[in-house]
Amino acid sequence: MTAVGHSAIRRLAQGGWPGVILAAALHLWAIVRIFQTEFGAFGLTVCLLTWICLNCLFLLVVRRAALAAALSLGLVEFLILVSQFKFKITWMTATFLDVMLVDSDSLSFLMSVMPGLRIITVAAAIGCVGLAILLWTIDRTSVPRSVTASLGAVCLVGIVVLSNRVPEEPHEPFQGVNHVSNFVRSMVVSLSELSNGGWFELDRAVASRMKPLPADDDCQPAGKPPHIIMVLDESSFDIRNAPGVKIPDGYGRHFLSADGKTRSLITEAAGGPTWYTEFNVLTGLSTRSFGRMSFHVTRLAAGRIRRGLPQALRRCGYKTFTLYPAYGAFLGARSFQKSAGIDRMIDSREMGAGDVEPDSFYYDKALRLFEKERGTAPLFLFVYTVANHFPWDTTYRADLTPDWVKLNADAETDEYIRRQTISARDYRAFVEKLKRDYPDESFLIVRFGDHPPSIAARLVAPDSSDAEIARGIMNRDPRFFTAYYAIDAINFTPADLSLARDKLDAPYLPLVVQEAAGLPLDSTFAEQRRILERCNGMFYRCKEGAEARRFNRLLVDSGLIKGF
Repeated sequence: MTAVGHSAIRRLAQGGWPGVILAAALHLWAIVRIFQTEFGAFGLTVCLLTWICLNCLFLLVVRRAALAAALSLGLVEFLILVSQFKFKITWMTATFLDVMLVDSDSLSFLMSVMPGLRIITVAAAIGCVGLAILLWTIDRTSVPRSVTASLGAVCLVGIVVLSNRVPEEPHEPFQGVNHVSNFVRSMVVSLSELSNGGWFELDRAVASRMKPLPADDDCQPAGKPPHIIMVLDESSFDIRNAPGVKIPDGYGRHFLSADGKTRSLITEAAGGPTWYTEFNVLTGLSTRSFGRMSFHVTRLAAGRIRRGLPQALRRCGYKTFTLYPAYGAFLGARSFQKSAGIDRMIDSREMGAGDVEPDSFYYDKALRLFEKERGTAPLFLFVYTVANHFPWDTTYRADLTPDWVKLNADAETDEYIRRQTISARDYRAFVEKLKRDYPDESFLIVRFGDHPPSIAARLVAPDSSDAEIARGIMNRDPRFFTAYYAIDAINFTPADLSLARDKLDAPYLPLVVQEAAGLPLDSTFAEQRRILERCNGMFYRCKEGAEARRFNRLLVDSGLIKGF
Protein backbone atom coordinates (compact mmCIF):
# COMPACT_ATOMS: atom_id res chain seq x y z
CA MET A 1 0.00 0.00 0.00
CA THR A 2 1.40 3.46 -0.92
CA ALA A 3 2.13 6.32 1.49
CA VAL A 4 -0.85 8.19 0.02
CA GLY A 5 -3.11 5.26 0.87
CA HIS A 6 -1.85 5.16 4.46
CA SER A 7 -2.44 8.89 4.81
CA ALA A 8 -6.00 8.56 3.52
CA ILE A 9 -6.79 5.79 5.98
CA ARG A 10 -5.41 7.82 8.89
CA ARG A 11 -7.53 10.83 7.89
CA LEU A 12 -10.68 8.66 7.75
CA ALA A 13 -9.90 7.14 11.12
CA GLN A 14 -9.42 10.44 12.95
CA GLY A 15 -13.15 11.05 13.26
CA GLY A 16 -13.94 7.51 14.50
CA TRP A 17 -16.97 7.14 12.25
CA PRO A 18 -15.42 4.48 9.93
CA GLY A 19 -15.18 2.10 12.86
CA VAL A 20 -18.79 2.74 13.85
CA ILE A 21 -20.03 2.11 10.31
CA LEU A 22 -17.94 -1.06 10.00
CA ALA A 23 -19.13 -2.36 13.37
CA ALA A 24 -22.77 -1.68 12.46
CA ALA A 25 -22.37 -3.48 9.13
CA LEU A 26 -20.78 -6.50 10.79
CA HIS A 27 -23.51 -6.67 13.43
CA LEU A 28 -26.17 -6.51 10.71
CA TRP A 29 -24.45 -9.33 8.83
CA ALA A 30 -24.35 -11.40 12.00
CA ILE A 31 -28.06 -10.85 12.70
CA VAL A 32 -28.93 -11.95 9.18
CA ARG A 33 -26.86 -15.13 9.58
CA ILE A 34 -28.42 -15.85 12.97
CA PHE A 35 -31.94 -15.62 11.54
CA GLN A 36 -30.88 -17.81 8.59
CA THR A 37 -29.55 -20.65 10.75
CA GLU A 38 -31.47 -20.45 14.05
CA PHE A 39 -35.09 -21.57 14.37
CA GLY A 40 -37.46 -21.02 17.27
CA ALA A 41 -37.56 -18.24 19.82
CA PHE A 42 -35.39 -20.20 22.27
CA GLY A 43 -32.60 -20.87 19.78
CA LEU A 44 -32.64 -17.27 18.55
CA THR A 45 -32.45 -15.96 22.12
CA VAL A 46 -29.50 -18.15 23.07
CA CYS A 47 -27.69 -17.29 19.83
CA LEU A 48 -28.21 -13.53 20.22
CA LEU A 49 -26.98 -13.69 23.82
CA THR A 50 -23.96 -15.63 22.58
CA TRP A 51 -23.27 -12.99 19.92
CA ILE A 52 -23.33 -10.18 22.48
CA CYS A 53 -21.20 -12.19 24.91
CA LEU A 54 -18.58 -12.89 22.23
CA ASN A 55 -18.38 -9.23 21.30
CA CYS A 56 -17.95 -8.27 24.93
CA LEU A 57 -15.20 -10.84 25.36
CA PHE A 58 -13.24 -9.51 22.40
CA LEU A 59 -13.92 -5.91 23.40
CA LEU A 60 -12.27 -6.58 26.76
CA VAL A 61 -9.13 -7.50 24.87
CA VAL A 62 -9.02 -5.16 21.85
CA ARG A 63 -11.50 -2.36 22.82
CA ARG A 64 -12.21 -1.79 19.09
CA ALA A 65 -15.90 -2.27 18.21
CA ALA A 66 -15.37 -3.16 14.55
CA LEU A 67 -12.47 -5.50 15.25
CA ALA A 68 -14.39 -7.22 18.06
CA ALA A 69 -17.40 -7.63 15.76
CA ALA A 70 -15.19 -9.02 12.98
CA LEU A 71 -13.56 -11.54 15.32
CA SER A 72 -16.94 -12.57 16.70
CA LEU A 73 -18.44 -12.89 13.23
CA GLY A 74 -15.48 -14.93 12.03
CA LEU A 75 -15.88 -17.33 14.94
CA VAL A 76 -19.64 -17.67 14.42
CA GLU A 77 -19.28 -18.17 10.66
CA PHE A 78 -16.56 -20.76 11.21
CA LEU A 79 -18.74 -22.66 13.68
CA ILE A 80 -21.72 -22.61 11.32
CA LEU A 81 -19.67 -23.81 8.33
CA VAL A 82 -17.98 -26.58 10.32
CA SER A 83 -21.30 -27.68 11.80
CA GLN A 84 -23.01 -27.71 8.40
CA PHE A 85 -20.17 -29.73 6.92
CA LYS A 86 -20.25 -32.18 9.83
CA PHE A 87 -24.01 -32.56 9.37
CA LYS A 88 -23.57 -33.48 5.71
CA ILE A 89 -21.11 -36.21 6.63
CA THR A 90 -22.34 -37.57 9.98
CA TRP A 91 -25.95 -36.26 10.11
CA MET A 92 -25.12 -34.39 13.33
CA THR A 93 -24.30 -30.75 14.00
CA ALA A 94 -21.21 -29.69 15.93
CA THR A 95 -21.14 -29.95 19.72
CA PHE A 96 -18.72 -28.74 22.37
CA LEU A 97 -17.34 -32.28 22.63
CA ASP A 98 -15.83 -31.76 19.18
CA VAL A 99 -13.54 -29.23 20.87
CA MET A 100 -12.87 -31.17 24.06
CA LEU A 101 -12.40 -34.57 22.42
CA VAL A 102 -10.43 -34.38 19.20
CA ASP A 103 -11.38 -37.48 17.18
CA SER A 104 -8.48 -38.56 14.97
CA ASP A 105 -10.81 -40.68 12.81
CA SER A 106 -13.00 -37.67 12.07
CA LEU A 107 -9.98 -35.53 11.22
CA SER A 108 -8.54 -38.22 8.95
CA PHE A 109 -11.87 -38.60 7.20
CA LEU A 110 -12.20 -34.84 6.82
CA MET A 111 -8.76 -34.61 5.24
CA SER A 112 -9.53 -37.49 2.88
CA VAL A 113 -12.71 -35.88 1.50
CA MET A 114 -11.12 -32.41 1.37
CA PRO A 115 -7.45 -32.94 0.48
CA GLY A 116 -6.87 -29.21 0.07
CA LEU A 117 -8.22 -28.35 3.52
CA ARG A 118 -4.79 -27.68 5.04
CA ILE A 119 -3.92 -25.14 2.34
CA ILE A 120 -7.34 -23.50 2.63
CA THR A 121 -7.00 -23.29 6.42
CA VAL A 122 -3.55 -21.70 6.27
CA ALA A 123 -4.66 -19.23 3.59
CA ALA A 124 -7.76 -18.30 5.58
CA ALA A 125 -5.67 -17.76 8.72
CA ILE A 126 -3.26 -15.44 6.86
CA GLY A 127 -6.18 -13.53 5.38
CA CYS A 128 -7.81 -13.13 8.79
CA VAL A 129 -4.59 -11.77 10.31
CA GLY A 130 -4.29 -9.25 7.48
CA LEU A 131 -7.92 -8.18 7.87
CA ALA A 132 -7.48 -7.79 11.63
CA ILE A 133 -4.47 -5.51 11.11
CA LEU A 134 -6.43 -3.41 8.61
CA LEU A 135 -9.39 -3.07 10.97
CA TRP A 136 -7.09 -2.12 13.83
CA THR A 137 -5.73 0.69 11.63
CA ILE A 138 -9.16 1.97 10.58
CA ASP A 139 -11.12 1.47 13.79
CA ARG A 140 -10.42 4.09 16.51
CA THR A 141 -13.49 3.47 18.66
CA SER A 142 -12.92 2.72 22.34
CA VAL A 143 -15.52 1.04 24.57
CA PRO A 144 -15.09 1.27 28.39
CA ARG A 145 -14.16 -2.11 29.87
CA SER A 146 -16.57 -1.69 32.81
CA VAL A 147 -19.56 -1.46 30.44
CA THR A 148 -18.29 -4.37 28.36
CA ALA A 149 -17.68 -6.61 31.38
CA SER A 150 -21.10 -5.88 32.91
CA LEU A 151 -23.01 -6.56 29.70
CA GLY A 152 -21.00 -9.70 28.97
CA ALA A 153 -21.61 -11.06 32.47
CA VAL A 154 -25.38 -10.53 32.17
CA CYS A 155 -25.45 -12.35 28.82
CA LEU A 156 -23.32 -15.20 30.14
CA VAL A 157 -25.65 -15.72 33.09
CA GLY A 158 -28.60 -15.73 30.71
CA ILE A 159 -26.94 -18.38 28.52
CA VAL A 160 -26.17 -20.63 31.49
CA VAL A 161 -29.65 -20.31 32.99
CA LEU A 162 -31.44 -20.97 29.70
CA SER A 163 -29.16 -23.88 28.77
CA ASN A 164 -29.73 -25.59 32.11
CA ARG A 165 -33.46 -24.91 32.10
CA VAL A 166 -33.86 -26.31 28.58
CA PRO A 167 -30.95 -28.75 28.02
CA GLU A 168 -30.24 -30.01 24.54
CA GLU A 169 -32.49 -32.92 23.59
CA PRO A 170 -30.85 -36.02 22.02
CA HIS A 171 -32.67 -35.53 18.70
CA GLU A 172 -31.68 -31.90 18.18
CA PRO A 173 -28.19 -32.42 16.66
CA PHE A 174 -29.87 -34.47 13.92
CA GLN A 175 -32.07 -31.58 12.76
CA GLY A 176 -29.26 -29.70 11.01
CA VAL A 177 -30.21 -26.28 12.39
CA ASN A 178 -29.47 -24.06 15.42
CA HIS A 179 -25.75 -24.60 14.99
CA VAL A 180 -24.61 -21.88 17.39
CA SER A 181 -27.26 -22.25 20.10
CA ASN A 182 -26.96 -26.05 20.21
CA PHE A 183 -23.18 -25.79 20.42
CA VAL A 184 -23.39 -23.33 23.30
CA ARG A 185 -25.97 -25.42 25.16
CA SER A 186 -23.80 -28.51 24.78
CA MET A 187 -20.88 -26.53 26.18
CA VAL A 188 -22.86 -25.56 29.29
CA VAL A 189 -24.03 -29.15 29.85
CA SER A 190 -20.54 -30.63 29.28
CA LEU A 191 -18.80 -28.23 31.66
CA SER A 192 -21.60 -28.56 34.21
CA GLU A 193 -21.37 -32.35 34.25
CA LEU A 194 -17.58 -32.24 34.38
CA SER A 195 -17.60 -29.88 37.36
CA ASN A 196 -20.24 -31.93 39.20
CA GLY A 197 -18.24 -35.14 39.54
CA GLY A 198 -17.20 -35.97 36.00
CA TRP A 199 -18.86 -37.61 33.02
CA PHE A 200 -18.98 -41.14 34.44
CA GLU A 201 -20.77 -42.43 37.54
CA LEU A 202 -18.81 -44.65 39.91
CA ASP A 203 -18.51 -45.25 43.62
CA ARG A 204 -15.74 -43.38 45.37
CA ALA A 205 -14.32 -46.63 46.74
CA VAL A 206 -15.26 -50.29 47.20
CA ALA A 207 -13.88 -52.79 49.66
CA SER A 208 -13.46 -55.66 47.21
CA ARG A 209 -11.17 -56.09 44.21
CA MET A 210 -11.47 -58.23 41.10
CA LYS A 211 -8.83 -60.72 40.11
CA PRO A 212 -6.45 -59.63 37.33
CA LEU A 213 -7.53 -60.52 33.82
CA PRO A 214 -6.11 -63.81 32.54
CA ALA A 215 -3.36 -63.89 29.96
CA ASP A 216 -4.35 -64.20 26.32
CA ASP A 217 -3.68 -67.95 26.29
CA ASP A 218 -5.59 -68.71 29.51
CA CYS A 219 -8.96 -69.10 27.79
CA GLN A 220 -9.47 -72.84 27.42
CA PRO A 221 -12.96 -73.72 26.10
CA ALA A 222 -14.18 -77.25 26.73
CA GLY A 223 -14.60 -77.85 22.98
CA LYS A 224 -14.02 -76.14 19.67
CA PRO A 225 -15.61 -72.68 19.99
CA PRO A 226 -18.24 -71.68 17.43
CA HIS A 227 -18.04 -68.71 15.13
CA ILE A 228 -20.16 -65.97 16.68
CA ILE A 229 -22.37 -63.65 14.64
CA MET A 230 -24.29 -60.83 16.31
CA VAL A 231 -26.98 -59.11 14.26
CA LEU A 232 -28.19 -55.67 15.27
CA ASP A 233 -31.74 -55.63 13.93
CA GLU A 234 -32.38 -51.90 13.52
CA SER A 235 -35.49 -50.49 15.26
CA SER A 236 -37.00 -53.93 15.65
CA PHE A 237 -39.40 -55.14 18.32
CA ASP A 238 -42.17 -57.71 18.51
CA ILE A 239 -45.19 -55.69 17.46
CA ARG A 240 -47.46 -58.37 18.94
CA ASN A 241 -46.92 -56.44 22.20
CA ALA A 242 -49.09 -53.67 20.71
CA PRO A 243 -52.84 -54.34 21.00
CA GLY A 244 -55.01 -54.30 17.90
CA VAL A 245 -52.23 -54.49 15.31
CA LYS A 246 -52.74 -57.01 12.51
CA ILE A 247 -49.73 -59.09 11.49
CA PRO A 248 -49.04 -61.53 8.63
CA ASP A 249 -49.03 -65.29 9.19
CA GLY A 250 -45.80 -66.58 10.69
CA TYR A 251 -44.73 -63.15 11.92
CA GLY A 252 -43.66 -64.44 15.36
CA ARG A 253 -41.15 -67.00 14.03
CA HIS A 254 -38.51 -64.27 13.63
CA PHE A 255 -38.45 -63.69 17.40
CA LEU A 256 -38.02 -67.33 18.43
CA SER A 257 -34.72 -68.68 19.74
CA ALA A 258 -33.40 -72.15 18.98
CA ASP A 259 -34.99 -73.43 22.20
CA GLY A 260 -38.41 -72.16 21.11
CA LYS A 261 -38.54 -69.25 23.54
CA THR A 262 -39.35 -65.59 22.87
CA ARG A 263 -37.19 -63.18 24.87
CA SER A 264 -37.29 -59.43 25.55
CA LEU A 265 -34.27 -57.13 25.60
CA ILE A 266 -34.70 -54.02 27.73
CA THR A 267 -32.71 -51.32 25.96
CA GLU A 268 -31.61 -47.90 27.17
CA ALA A 269 -32.94 -46.09 24.10
CA ALA A 270 -36.55 -45.54 23.14
CA GLY A 271 -36.95 -45.08 19.40
CA GLY A 272 -33.64 -43.29 18.98
CA PRO A 273 -29.88 -43.70 19.31
CA THR A 274 -28.65 -47.07 18.09
CA TRP A 275 -25.23 -46.44 19.59
CA TYR A 276 -26.63 -46.75 23.13
CA THR A 277 -27.29 -50.44 22.56
CA GLU A 278 -24.11 -50.77 20.50
CA PHE A 279 -22.24 -49.57 23.57
CA ASN A 280 -24.23 -51.92 25.84
CA VAL A 281 -23.57 -55.09 23.89
CA LEU A 282 -19.91 -54.38 23.11
CA THR A 283 -18.80 -53.23 26.59
CA GLY A 284 -21.39 -54.82 28.87
CA LEU A 285 -21.87 -51.43 30.56
CA SER A 286 -24.69 -48.93 30.89
CA THR A 287 -24.98 -45.67 28.97
CA ARG A 288 -26.92 -44.30 31.94
CA SER A 289 -23.65 -44.19 33.88
CA PHE A 290 -22.79 -41.16 31.73
CA GLY A 291 -25.79 -39.13 32.91
CA ARG A 292 -26.62 -36.19 30.62
CA MET A 293 -23.54 -37.04 28.56
CA SER A 294 -24.90 -40.47 27.56
CA PHE A 295 -25.71 -39.15 24.07
CA HIS A 296 -21.94 -38.91 23.45
CA VAL A 297 -21.15 -42.26 25.05
CA THR A 298 -19.14 -43.80 22.18
CA ARG A 299 -16.94 -40.73 21.83
CA LEU A 300 -16.34 -40.56 25.57
CA ALA A 301 -15.60 -44.29 25.81
CA ALA A 302 -13.12 -44.35 22.90
CA GLY A 303 -9.69 -45.11 24.28
CA ARG A 304 -10.97 -45.05 27.86
CA ILE A 305 -12.91 -48.31 28.21
CA ARG A 306 -10.97 -51.43 27.30
CA ARG A 307 -13.32 -54.08 28.58
CA GLY A 308 -16.10 -55.85 26.77
CA LEU A 309 -17.22 -58.72 24.59
CA PRO A 310 -14.71 -58.29 21.71
CA GLN A 311 -11.81 -58.02 24.17
CA ALA A 312 -12.96 -61.18 25.95
CA LEU A 313 -13.33 -63.03 22.64
CA ARG A 314 -9.87 -61.99 21.48
CA ARG A 315 -8.42 -63.59 24.61
CA CYS A 316 -10.10 -66.79 23.47
CA GLY A 317 -8.46 -66.59 20.03
CA TYR A 318 -11.25 -64.90 18.08
CA LYS A 319 -10.72 -62.48 15.21
CA THR A 320 -13.24 -59.67 15.55
CA PHE A 321 -14.99 -57.64 12.84
CA THR A 322 -17.89 -55.23 12.44
CA LEU A 323 -19.87 -54.40 9.31
CA TYR A 324 -20.91 -50.84 10.06
CA PRO A 325 -23.66 -49.15 7.97
CA ALA A 326 -22.39 -45.56 8.37
CA TYR A 327 -19.07 -43.74 8.14
CA GLY A 328 -16.61 -44.98 10.75
CA ALA A 329 -16.15 -41.36 11.89
CA PHE A 330 -19.79 -41.21 13.07
CA LEU A 331 -19.69 -40.38 16.81
CA GLY A 332 -16.16 -41.75 17.05
CA ALA A 333 -17.45 -45.26 16.30
CA ARG A 334 -14.20 -46.57 14.82
CA SER A 335 -12.09 -45.39 17.76
CA PHE A 336 -14.63 -46.70 20.25
CA GLN A 337 -14.84 -50.11 18.65
CA LYS A 338 -11.08 -50.40 18.39
CA SER A 339 -10.65 -49.82 22.12
CA ALA A 340 -13.53 -52.25 22.78
CA GLY A 341 -11.58 -54.97 20.97
CA ILE A 342 -12.69 -54.89 17.34
CA ASP A 343 -9.79 -55.83 15.07
CA ARG A 344 -11.32 -54.30 11.97
CA MET A 345 -14.32 -52.14 11.22
CA ILE A 346 -15.65 -52.23 7.66
CA ASP A 347 -17.79 -49.12 7.29
CA SER A 348 -20.35 -48.09 4.68
CA ARG A 349 -17.75 -46.32 2.59
CA GLU A 350 -15.60 -49.44 2.29
CA MET A 351 -18.64 -51.62 1.60
CA GLY A 352 -20.02 -49.21 -1.01
CA ALA A 353 -23.33 -48.99 0.83
CA GLY A 354 -25.98 -46.39 0.09
CA ASP A 355 -28.05 -44.58 2.70
CA VAL A 356 -30.39 -47.53 3.24
CA GLU A 357 -29.74 -51.02 1.94
CA PRO A 358 -31.83 -54.17 2.35
CA ASP A 359 -30.63 -56.47 5.10
CA SER A 360 -29.55 -58.94 2.41
CA PHE A 361 -26.84 -56.46 1.37
CA TYR A 362 -25.14 -56.72 4.77
CA TYR A 363 -25.66 -60.46 5.06
CA ASP A 364 -23.96 -60.94 1.68
CA LYS A 365 -21.04 -58.81 2.89
CA ALA A 366 -20.85 -60.95 6.03
CA LEU A 367 -20.74 -64.14 3.96
CA ARG A 368 -17.93 -62.77 1.79
CA LEU A 369 -16.00 -61.65 4.84
CA PHE A 370 -16.40 -65.04 6.49
CA GLU A 371 -15.18 -66.85 3.39
CA LYS A 372 -12.16 -64.57 3.17
CA GLU A 373 -11.16 -64.67 6.85
CA ARG A 374 -12.06 -68.18 7.97
CA GLY A 375 -9.16 -70.39 8.92
CA THR A 376 -7.89 -71.87 12.16
CA ALA A 377 -9.21 -69.04 14.37
CA PRO A 378 -12.90 -68.60 15.20
CA LEU A 379 -14.52 -65.40 13.94
CA PHE A 380 -16.74 -62.83 15.61
CA LEU A 381 -18.84 -60.79 13.17
CA PHE A 382 -20.98 -57.88 14.38
CA VAL A 383 -23.44 -57.15 11.58
CA TYR A 384 -25.69 -54.09 11.49
CA THR A 385 -28.89 -54.01 9.43
CA VAL A 386 -30.87 -50.85 8.66
CA ALA A 387 -33.92 -51.63 6.50
CA ASN A 388 -36.34 -51.11 9.41
CA HIS A 389 -35.06 -47.59 10.08
CA PHE A 390 -37.45 -44.64 9.87
CA PRO A 391 -39.12 -42.95 8.04
CA TRP A 392 -42.09 -45.25 7.47
CA ASP A 393 -44.30 -42.72 5.70
CA THR A 394 -42.81 -43.76 2.36
CA THR A 395 -42.64 -47.20 0.81
CA TYR A 396 -39.12 -48.61 0.77
CA ARG A 397 -38.33 -50.99 -2.10
CA ALA A 398 -41.86 -52.00 -3.03
CA ASP A 399 -40.32 -54.39 -5.54
CA LEU A 400 -39.21 -56.64 -2.66
CA THR A 401 -42.83 -57.37 -1.69
CA PRO A 402 -44.87 -57.27 -4.93
CA ASP A 403 -47.71 -59.29 -3.37
CA TRP A 404 -47.97 -57.30 -0.14
CA VAL A 405 -51.55 -56.85 1.08
CA LYS A 406 -52.22 -53.90 3.39
CA LEU A 407 -53.14 -55.09 6.87
CA ASN A 408 -53.54 -51.96 8.97
CA ALA A 409 -55.21 -48.62 8.42
CA ASP A 410 -52.23 -46.74 9.79
CA ALA A 411 -49.79 -46.43 6.88
CA GLU A 412 -46.65 -46.10 9.02
CA THR A 413 -47.46 -49.19 11.07
CA ASP A 414 -48.17 -51.21 7.96
CA GLU A 415 -44.95 -50.08 6.27
CA TYR A 416 -42.99 -50.97 9.40
CA ILE A 417 -44.45 -54.49 9.45
CA ARG A 418 -43.77 -54.89 5.73
CA ARG A 419 -40.11 -54.01 6.26
CA GLN A 420 -39.87 -56.41 9.20
CA THR A 421 -41.22 -59.12 6.91
CA ILE A 422 -38.43 -58.39 4.40
CA SER A 423 -35.86 -58.46 7.21
CA ALA A 424 -37.10 -61.82 8.48
CA ARG A 425 -36.98 -63.28 4.95
CA ASP A 426 -33.43 -61.99 4.40
CA TYR A 427 -32.29 -63.45 7.70
CA ARG A 428 -33.74 -66.88 6.89
CA ALA A 429 -31.92 -66.81 3.55
CA PHE A 430 -28.68 -65.91 5.34
CA VAL A 431 -29.03 -68.86 7.70
CA GLU A 432 -29.77 -71.22 4.84
CA LYS A 433 -26.62 -70.09 3.00
CA LEU A 434 -24.51 -70.72 6.11
CA LYS A 435 -25.98 -74.21 6.47
CA ARG A 436 -25.51 -75.00 2.79
CA ASP A 437 -22.04 -73.54 2.24
CA TYR A 438 -20.40 -74.41 5.57
CA PRO A 439 -21.69 -77.79 6.76
CA ASP A 440 -18.52 -78.41 8.79
CA GLU A 441 -18.53 -75.06 10.61
CA SER A 442 -20.46 -74.26 13.79
CA PHE A 443 -22.17 -70.92 14.37
CA LEU A 444 -23.79 -69.15 17.27
CA ILE A 445 -26.03 -66.31 16.06
CA VAL A 446 -27.46 -63.76 18.49
CA ARG A 447 -29.94 -61.26 17.03
CA PHE A 448 -31.38 -58.29 18.87
CA GLY A 449 -33.39 -55.14 18.33
CA ASP A 450 -31.36 -52.08 19.26
CA HIS A 451 -34.48 -50.22 20.45
CA PRO A 452 -38.19 -50.09 19.67
CA PRO A 453 -39.06 -47.81 16.72
CA SER A 454 -40.26 -44.28 17.41
CA ILE A 455 -43.82 -45.32 16.52
CA ALA A 456 -43.81 -48.05 19.19
CA ALA A 457 -44.77 -45.83 22.12
CA ARG A 458 -48.18 -44.89 20.76
CA LEU A 459 -48.76 -48.47 19.63
CA VAL A 460 -48.04 -50.16 22.98
CA ALA A 461 -49.93 -47.44 24.93
CA PRO A 462 -52.78 -46.44 22.57
CA ASP A 463 -54.94 -45.05 25.37
CA SER A 464 -52.21 -42.79 26.77
CA SER A 465 -51.80 -39.11 25.92
CA ASP A 466 -48.56 -37.73 24.54
CA ALA A 467 -47.82 -36.23 27.95
CA GLU A 468 -48.36 -39.58 29.67
CA ILE A 469 -46.10 -41.34 27.17
CA ALA A 470 -43.43 -38.68 27.66
CA ARG A 471 -43.60 -39.17 31.44
CA GLY A 472 -43.40 -42.93 30.97
CA ILE A 473 -40.25 -42.61 28.87
CA MET A 474 -38.70 -40.18 31.35
CA ASN A 475 -39.51 -42.63 34.17
CA ARG A 476 -38.01 -45.55 32.22
CA ASP A 477 -41.24 -47.52 31.86
CA PRO A 478 -40.01 -50.84 30.34
CA ARG A 479 -42.94 -50.89 27.89
CA PHE A 480 -41.25 -48.12 25.90
CA PHE A 481 -37.78 -49.70 25.98
CA THR A 482 -38.57 -53.34 25.16
CA ALA A 483 -37.03 -54.82 22.02
CA TYR A 484 -36.14 -58.50 21.57
CA TYR A 485 -33.21 -60.88 21.42
CA ALA A 486 -33.01 -64.36 19.95
CA ILE A 487 -30.35 -67.08 20.02
CA ASP A 488 -29.85 -69.36 17.03
CA ALA A 489 -27.30 -72.07 16.37
CA ILE A 490 -26.04 -73.89 13.28
CA ASN A 491 -24.23 -77.23 13.72
CA PHE A 492 -23.89 -76.30 17.37
CA THR A 493 -25.83 -76.71 20.61
CA PRO A 494 -25.64 -73.69 22.94
CA ALA A 495 -23.63 -74.70 25.99
CA ASP A 496 -25.56 -72.79 28.65
CA LEU A 497 -28.67 -70.61 28.30
CA SER A 498 -29.38 -70.24 32.01
CA LEU A 499 -28.54 -66.52 31.86
CA ALA A 500 -30.81 -65.91 28.87
CA ARG A 501 -33.68 -64.54 30.95
CA ASP A 502 -37.07 -63.87 29.46
CA LYS A 503 -36.44 -60.18 30.19
CA LEU A 504 -32.84 -59.03 30.13
CA ASP A 505 -31.17 -55.61 30.30
CA ALA A 506 -29.00 -54.98 27.24
CA PRO A 507 -25.62 -54.75 29.08
CA TYR A 508 -25.92 -58.42 30.00
CA LEU A 509 -26.06 -59.65 26.40
CA PRO A 510 -22.24 -60.18 26.22
CA LEU A 511 -22.57 -62.58 29.15
CA VAL A 512 -25.29 -64.56 27.39
CA VAL A 513 -23.14 -64.79 24.25
CA GLN A 514 -20.10 -66.14 26.09
CA GLU A 515 -22.09 -68.62 28.16
CA ALA A 516 -23.97 -69.88 25.12
CA ALA A 517 -20.67 -70.28 23.24
CA GLY A 518 -19.20 -72.29 26.13
CA LEU A 519 -16.36 -69.82 26.77
CA PRO A 520 -14.77 -69.34 30.21
CA LEU A 521 -15.62 -65.98 31.77
CA ASP A 522 -12.86 -63.62 32.83
CA SER A 523 -13.05 -62.07 36.30
CA THR A 524 -15.01 -59.01 35.14
CA PHE A 525 -17.75 -61.03 33.50
CA ALA A 526 -17.80 -63.50 36.38
CA GLU A 527 -18.49 -60.54 38.68
CA GLN A 528 -21.15 -59.22 36.32
CA ARG A 529 -22.79 -62.63 36.28
CA ARG A 530 -23.21 -62.38 40.04
CA ILE A 531 -24.86 -58.99 39.58
CA LEU A 532 -27.23 -60.45 36.98
CA GLU A 533 -28.25 -63.20 39.38
CA ARG A 534 -28.70 -60.81 42.33
CA CYS A 535 -30.70 -58.33 40.23
CA ASN A 536 -32.71 -60.85 38.18
CA GLY A 537 -31.62 -59.56 34.78
CA MET A 538 -31.59 -55.85 35.64
CA PHE A 539 -28.39 -53.79 35.52
CA TYR A 540 -28.59 -50.01 35.96
CA ARG A 541 -32.25 -50.40 36.93
CA CYS A 542 -31.14 -52.48 39.93
CA LYS A 543 -30.97 -50.44 43.16
CA GLU A 544 -31.23 -47.17 41.20
CA GLY A 545 -27.81 -47.60 39.63
CA ALA A 546 -25.93 -48.66 42.78
CA GLU A 547 -24.80 -52.00 41.33
CA ALA A 548 -23.62 -50.33 38.11
CA ARG A 549 -21.67 -47.65 40.01
CA ARG A 550 -19.99 -50.28 42.17
CA PHE A 551 -19.08 -52.35 39.12
CA ASN A 552 -17.70 -49.27 37.35
CA ARG A 553 -15.41 -48.63 40.31
CA LEU A 554 -14.14 -52.21 40.22
CA LEU A 555 -13.27 -51.78 36.53
CA VAL A 556 -11.53 -48.47 37.22
CA ASP A 557 -9.49 -50.05 40.01
CA SER A 558 -8.57 -52.88 37.64
CA GLY A 559 -7.25 -50.41 35.05
CA LEU A 560 -9.87 -51.33 32.43
CA ILE A 561 -11.50 -47.90 32.57
CA LYS A 562 -9.24 -44.86 32.55
CA GLY A 563 -9.50 -41.14 32.04
CA PHE A 564 -12.81 -40.36 33.78
